[in-house]
Amino acid sequence: MGNLVVGFDLDMTLIDGRAGIGAAWQVLAEETGVPVDVELVVSRLGPPLEHEIAEWFPAEQVVPVAARYREIYPELALPGTVLLPGAREAIAAVHRHGGQAIVVTAKALGNAEVHIRHLDLAVDKVVGGLWSDGKAIALREHGASVYVGDHLGDVAGARAAGATSVAVATGPIAAVDLRAAGADAVLDDLTAFPAWLDAFQAAAR
Repeated sequence: MGNLVVGFDLDMTLIDGRAGIGAAWQVLAEETGVPVDVELVVSRLGPPLEHEIAEWFPAEQVVPVAARYREIYPELALPGTVLLPGAREAIAAVHRHGGQAIVVTAKALGNAEVHIRHLDLAVDKVVGGLWSDGKAIALREHGASVYVGDHLGDVAGARAAGATSVAVATGPIAAVDLRAAGADAVLDDLTAFPAWLDAFQAAAR
C-alpha cells in the first residue's frame, strides 16, 4: 500500500467560518446597497464564491464584487472563524498513520492559507479554487485515497477521483442526503474520523 494521502474540504468540514463570512457579506451589502440575506448565504456554504454572488448581483458585477469580497475577507473573517470539533485530531490521525493531510477547497487559495496559518492547522498542502468534480484534479495529482467533506460537491469530487468519500454532517447537507449522493461513510462530525481511519487502514492491509 502506498503512502496514505487524505484530502479535507475546509469550510464546514475543518472550520466554521459562518460568522466571519457573514460579516464580509454584510459589508458588501452596505457598500453596494444591494439587499443580501446574509443568513441564507451562510446556510449554504460550499460552492465557489462567484456562484453565490451571482445570486445577488448582475453578471457584470460578479467579478468586481468577488474581488472586493476577497480584499476585505481576511480582516473580517479571521476573528469569526473557529475549528470544528475534531478537526485538529483528524489531521493528527492522518499523520499518526504516516500519511499526508491536504486541504482541497473551493475557497481562494490565499484566503484558505490565511485560515490555516491563523488556526495553526498542521496540513501538508493547500489547494484552492476547486469545486465539485473539479476537486478530483488535485485529489488525483496528490494520490489521495480518501476525501473528507460536508457537501454533495465533496462527495462528487471524491467519486470523480476514485477516492473513498467520507462525509461529515456539519455543513448544510443532511446525513441522509450525503449518503444518498454516494458517500462511502457518513460521520456526525470529525471526532469520529480517527477511529474510522484506523479501521480503514486496517482493512487495507
